[in-house]
Amino acid sequence: METRVAVISIIIENPESVGEMNELLHQYSKYVIGRMGIPYREKNISIISIAIDAPQDDISALSGKIGKLKGVSSKTAYSNLISK
Repeated sequence: METRVAVISIIIENPESVGEMNELLHQYSKYVIGRMGIPYREKNISIISIAIDAPQDDISALSGKIGKLKGVSSKTAYSNLISK
């Protein structure tokens, strides 16, 4: 199985979506390398970065599911490194 390393950047503007987002991350936890979350209290948002090493389809699926959550946006940056 080929995998890629990527970073998913997430901005949460709707605190009610945090539970759903955490559930999605739990579903893909076997691929997560690390996670950093920053609460930006002055703006009432949260900023999260997820480092992941997973098959391309799983990275795309996770990012898409996160982006469909209400008040949540995500962007993914991929490395050119492909591992077997």
